[in-house]
Amino acid sequence: MSRGWFITGTDTGVGKTRVAERLLRALVQQGGRAVGMKPVASGCRITDAGLRSDDAERLLAAGNVPADYVDVNPYAFVPAIAPHLAARAENTDIGPERILESFQRLRERADWIVVEGVGGWRVPLGERLMLVDVVRAMQLPVIVVVGLRLGCLNHALLTIEAIQRDDMALAGWIANRIDPHMERAEENIAALESRFAAPLLARFPYESPGHDNASNPVFPMSALRRLKQMAD
Repeated sequence: MSRGWFITGTDTGVGKTRVAERLLRALVQQGGRAVGMKPVASGCRITDAGLRSDDAERLLAAGNVPADYVDVNPYAFVPAIAPHLAARAENTDIGPERILESFQRLRERADWIVVEGVGGWRVPLGERLMLVDVVRAMQLPVIVVVGLRLGCLNHALLTIEAIQRDDMALAGWIANRIDPHMERAEENIAALESRFAAPLLARFPYESPGHDNASNPVFPMSALRRLKQMAD
């Protein structure tokens, strides 16, 4: 049975894919069989092969386990809006069964699975289904990506509080610089460190849009060792 993590963020656009992709590459570099998953994706492209998510394709490329795209990304939607609204627009219901069946197939093939969420933590997937319901069924510890920009303290503290209230295992958090002009970023990180029980796993510097992640694929080895130790 494979082990792994669920990657969530303090908001949309804070670098979840960047973190998940690099974590997968690091696992592969260490000789593991690793696979990524993006259960729900909005803003997908129409292709001859069907709808495709850039994020899901990046995760598929970062791993080394052959997998069907529909397992990596069971629910793909064209509208770049909240997933439950995108599903409603396409007259579809997001059901946990399909996601968990794909998750089971993927983890049976891999040593490690990295699942990337959609948006932040408190994301509805339907009238009664929340993202946390799926994460709880997967039984994966959570890694929080904190997008470093003005307002991140509030977003980060509320996210961690919600995860703890939901009684989910928290593996740690990552400080990801998304605003190159943010003032006193290190002081913000220190403020969060003093308030989080979970460890700060890594600091990721700012990267301009369109940066080739493959040219710098390294997830900090110290962070990876820590995550593996917690998983054992």
